[in-house]
Amino acid sequence: MKSNSGFYISRIKQVNTRLLNKFLAQKNITAFNGEQGRILHVLWENDGISNRELSKKSGLAMSSLTTMLERMEEKKLLIRKFCPTDKRKSLIFLTDYAKSLKSEYDEISDKMTEISFEGISDEKRLAFEVTLEKVLYNFEKAEQEFNKK
Repeated sequence: MKSNSGFYISRIKQVNTRLLNKFLAQKNITAFNGEQGRILHVLWENDGISNRELSKKSGLAMSSLTTMLERMEEKKLLIRKFCPTDKRKSLIFLTDYAKSLKSEYDEISDKMTEISFEGISDEKRLAFEVTLEKVLYNFEKAEQEFNKK
C-alpha cells in the first residue's frame, strides 16, 4: 500500500518549526529557536543531565547536539559542569535566564497544540498520538538494529 505519511510528517515538522519561530519572535524571544526549544523542553524537565541523556531524550544526534549546546551556552541559556563522580562526563544545567523563559514557551507550546488539533475530536487525537508513539517505537527499534550491524 502506497503511503504519503513520511511526506506529511516531514512537511508538518517544517511548518511547525516555522510557525513556532514566528510565535517566539512575536513574544520577543530571540535567545533560542524552535530546534533549541526542544533542548530546553527536555532540560526544563530534566535539568542536570549528561549529553548522552539529552541526546536520547531530545532525539538529536550527538554531533548536532554539541554544536547547538555551544551556541546556547554563548547565549547564556545553559552551563556545562563536570560530573562530580566522573570527570570525563559533563552535565548540562539551565541558567536562571533559561528557566525564566519557560512560562512563555509553555504558552506558545499550548497554542501550537491547539492549532495542531483544531477540528479533531479528543478520541481521534488520542488515537493519533498512540499511533505516533508506535511509529516512533518502530523507527527507534530499526535504528538500534541497524546500529548493531
